Amino acid sequence: MMKNAFECLLRKRNSKGILPSSSSSSVRCIAQKKNLCSSSTTQTQTAAARTVPRERVECVVIGAGVVGLAVARELALRGREVLVLDSAPTFGTATSSRNSEVIHAGIYYPPNSLKAILCVRGREMLYKYCSVHNIPHKQIGKLIVATGASEIPKLDDLMNRGIQNGVDGLRKIEASEAKRMEPELQCVKALLSPASGIVDTHSLMLSLVGEAESHRTTFSYNTTVIGAHLEGNRIYVHVSETKHLENWNVRNLLHPELVLIPELVVNSTGLSATALANRFDGLHSGVVPSGYYARGCYFTLSNTRFRPFNHLIYPIPEDGGLGVHVTLDLDGQVRFGPDVEWIEGIDDISSFLNRFDYSVCVNRSKRFYPEIRKYYPNLKDGSLEPGYAGIRPKLSGPRQSPVDFLIQAVNADCHSTMPICAQNVLAAVTCYMLLLHF
Repeated sequence: MMKNAFECLLRKRNSKGILPSSSSSSVRCIAQKKNLCSSSTTQTQTAAARTVPRERVECVVIGAGVVGLAVARELALRGREVLVLDSAPTFGTATSSRNSEVIHAGIYYPPNSLKAILCVRGREMLYKYCSVHNIPHKQIGKLIVATGASEIPKLDDLMNRGIQNGVDGLRKIEASEAKRMEPELQCVKALLSPASGIVDTHSLMLSLVGEAESHRTTFSYNTTVIGAHLEGNRIYVHVSETKHLENWNVRNLLHPELVLIPELVVNSTGLSATALANRFDGLHSGVVPSGYYARGCYFTLSNTRFRPFNHLIYPIPEDGGLGVHVTLDLDGQVRFGPDVEWIEGIDDISSFLNRFDYSVCVNRSKRFYPEIRKYYPNLKDGSLEPGYAGIRPKLSGPRQSPVDFLIQAVNADCHSTMPICAQNVLAAVTCYMLLLHF
């Protein structure tokens, strides 16, 4: 697959009369040249990379989830030569296909944070994009519910925060009105968010891929980026075919099969973003944040002749997530989840190859019933069936305060990290993204 992708890339160049450039531009977004943080293992990999074939390319996007696809599309629409690399056999196999498929309004996040700014702006852009490109979606609205008097102040805080973030239409309603809207719902008060909705994520990603490809983007699946190194004023990206990593022994060194020399690198690998950035030999110590993983399971509603809810139903948020909530897909299926299970001990290659445990144990439903019955008391025993699981990449761990998204560049001239202006970043959901520009 990797060989075919690069042959395709060269054909596209030849058809446009483009010759490989001998780029002499200076580093504009890269790393500290002194006080390097590389391990001896990474340095050995760097040495091995100097003996393998090299290829220049203008833009490399690492990761073909919804974030990487949106970035690739935007770059391609601006006339850039784009190469997208992903270790999986196709696009969107990790977090992008294992989530609630909810279009959030922007209620939960601290004002002026990237999460708030990108969520509010991204929601507007996403609804417009879906309408223009006929992507299945529906603005069904959401009720965030307080099931006890002690939760009402938290509901008030959410409403005030949402208003500060610019979320339109928020309204606090009494239990009687919520009951009229959703007869199966039990609560003492609720916050109505008309702007919330649902989307078919696969159709969304398929549209992004189609647009990117129609603007000459090349996709190379089954292709894993295992690291990179800085040399002079360039970055060299180390690439290997995924199949050669399948049986990799952690005691052995990783050796790239190809080295790419791009002008722009976007690390949008989601679950492996921090692990991969730590394998960039030459990044200054302290640039890359710590990463955490929160696993969440979903259960589907069965043994019922009707759908109990027509809106998204959310409890008050909990540590690490938004609580076990009700989501609906466009086919009318009802799902409950996700819960939060912090996981650790994931090595770099396992994160690169998405070797996470996505199984859903049926016994886990015992934890779901009491949580769901707080707002849906008529849930019958035996009506929950295992659905699927997803992993949320986070920059804060258990019992830590939530951390904002981090989209950063590292400047060689001033030797410091720089946050990217939110208005200049395509709205998308990720916890960490690193941009390297030459």
